[in-house]
Amino acid sequence: MTSLRIEKMELGPIGTNAYLLWEEGGEEAILIDAPTGCSEAIGGILERERLTLSAIWLTHGHWDHMAGAAVLCREGLEVLGHREDQVLFEQPALMSSFAIPGLELEPVKVTRWIEHGEELDLWGRKVEVRHCPGHCPGNVILWVEEEGRCFVGDVIFAGSVGRADLPGGDFQALERSIREQVYALPEDTLIHPGHGPDTSVGAEMQSNPFVRP
Repeated sequence: MTSLRIEKMELGPIGTNAYLLWEEGGEEAILIDAPTGCSEAIGGILERERLTLSAIWLTHGHWDHMAGAAVLCREGLEVLGHREDQVLFEQPALMSSFAIPGLELEPVKVTRWIEHGEELDLWGRKVEVRHCPGHCPGNVILWVEEEGRCFVGDVIFAGSVGRADLPGGDFQALERSIREQVYALPEDTLIHPGHGPDTSVGAEMQSNPFVRP
């Protein structure tokens, strides 16, 4: 199995992290989350590495994580998300009051709904989907056990956690998600959050002031 490459990009008006994944020498790429400006950001990488974007995996339906998806969507492109956020994907204007004034938000057509416990394939690597509501109803984390890394959206950050005061948020549910799904991972698992720097499960278990193990 060849090496997995990951390009982290901080995009959009509030600095949302997107991650472009591909295998060294491969022909396809997968984008995890699609903020505003992601089409331009990944274009050069795809051209340089001679890659075709094959899928977008959305951790949740908040506007800053999916506002750039519509421009990338084309026939044959797989778009994954959790059904609990269906209304956010299809009616992004519902969250417009929490977006940047004047920002146009287009609906995103999810082609495949993913569920808790489902396993995705990342070029031979198992990716476990874990449903982690609390920040919003349909937030999922994507655990790549073989790589020792997890893409968590806005569930948890380095020294912080996702907001639970937005529509559909629930702090008690967020606490449960973090304790039962994130903190249950091996402590050396690298956490790739939706905002800010990477961290690890062990570091957050030791020092995150909002949710203790």
